[in-house]
Amino acid sequence: MKLYKKHISLLLILAFIASVFVGCSDKLDEPQENNNFAGGTDFTKTEDMILSIIGVYDAFQSRGWEQPLLISVRGDDVNAGGLGDQQDFAETDLFNYNKDYWMYNSLWENVYVDVITAHTAMEQIARYQEFADADGIDKGNQYIAEAKVLRGMMLFQISQVWGDVFIPESSDTGALLNVTELPTKDEVMQHISNQMDEAISFLPDARPNERIDIPGGVTKYTALAIKALANQELKNYQEVAAATGQIINSGKFSLFTDYYELFKTPGKLSDESILDLQYSDFGQGEGDREGHLFAPYGPQNWTPAVTGAASGWGFYEPSIKFIKFMLDRGESVRLETSVLFTDRGIAELQTDPNYSTLPSFVTNTTRDGDVINDYSRALFSSGKHYLPSNQLIEGRTEYGSNKNYNVIRYAEILLMYAEAITQGATATSITADSAVNLVRERARMASLTGVTLDNVIDEKFAELGMEWGKRYYDMVRLGRFSELSYDGRTFSEDKVYLPYPQPQVDQFPILGNSSN
Repeated sequence: MKLYKKHISLLLILAFIASVFVGCSDKLDEPQENNNFAGGTDFTKTEDMILSIIGVYDAFQSRGWEQPLLISVRGDDVNAGGLGDQQDFAETDLFNYNKDYWMYNSLWENVYVDVITAHTAMEQIARYQEFADADGIDKGNQYIAEAKVLRGMMLFQISQVWGDVFIPESSDTGALLNVTELPTKDEVMQHISNQMDEAISFLPDARPNERIDIPGGVTKYTALAIKALANQELKNYQEVAAATGQIINSGKFSLFTDYYELFKTPGKLSDESILDLQYSDFGQGEGDREGHLFAPYGPQNWTPAVTGAASGWGFYEPSIKFIKFMLDRGESVRLETSVLFTDRGIAELQTDPNYSTLPSFVTNTTRDGDVINDYSRALFSSGKHYLPSNQLIEGRTEYGSNKNYNVIRYAEILLMYAEAITQGATATSITADSAVNLVRERARMASLTGVTLDNVIDEKFAELGMEWGKRYYDMVRLGRFSELSYDGRTFSEDKVYLPYPQPQVDQFPILGNSSN
């Protein structure tokens, strides 16, 4: 959650503090050093307490380009693309896993470093609280709660990928060497749910975009959303209904009117946002910027409307299965938003007689005038990770520069709530029909009555495709493995989790005793 430009000096100060005191480095291979964070910090300067939580936000959103891709790539909504490069990434998409692949270790190692950063910050804040007045103690409790929420989201994703994983309890990573029994995935999810319960009462009762101190920072509704996600993995659907119902009943959130623009500059920190990775060029064409590398998602060859705008790498390709699913439903705005088409991809679709005639919006030219040319690595690119070249700030040319990365949206909350009801939970807010139809109305789709579980799962596919592997984890949770066996892939239950990275097994032998 980057702050606006007026806060950039705090981030620069924090970067220095972190490099001196956090001690995590970029690895977990020197655990005995990781608890030495106090250094020369003057904890009597309680006004500096905010620097610790800013450091957690900075760590949370500092995702390497490979991390979201690896979390996301195994669903039937998306293919690896990138032909001719990163072969083991493509093999992962085919459910052929290599424990020595560098991406696996990068995801594991860097997320755990960031989790440890959260613990370090919480410990620092507690030290500040020793010298704080009542207001400072309250503020410290809020910051600790925020750190728990961000830590919870990171543990959630790492457990989705690997199942049984460590639950660090402090900044001392040496303690992980003494773990004798690896927490199960269910234990991790229950831990996350409990942590959110601990955090909720200390967090602002507001939308993230209503926060002034840390614009876009987490609130009680972020914690409720993560609690709902954890309980969805546990199949505790009444808890899902309770948490999502609170969000709905708050009346604070609404769907951004324009689905196409939701994923672009106009949608940044909208009333739909519950958790975003925030990035900014700070309104200037040069100098300070905070950005994510969106190039892996972009087309390798395009003719942008704004000359000089850089293309992408072609590593993230919407699947033909997803596109045909959307066409069969009569989707327009969600399909146009989710997929960038090439002429070659369109021709491939039309080899199927059922798709010989396509809607007019299926074209290689976006509504913003960017032309997606043919390229060898993929037939399509992700439109949800696309920022039109005419929305780049003049002077910035990097693909997707100034774009946020959505993590949790209100639309997902509505659909999680609806699923919980169709799974047997008692309604705690609106009806399942109403929740689904709010999402469908924005997509210009006809209302449904008597929605079933299958209706909701299809709606999640259409609404959340290409986002953080949500489709894959739904199919795994529901045991719908046949959906993942598509286009020559064969999925089975033993492929649910990635194998632990070999460098981590070497360091933590307990991982070698797990079934992963």
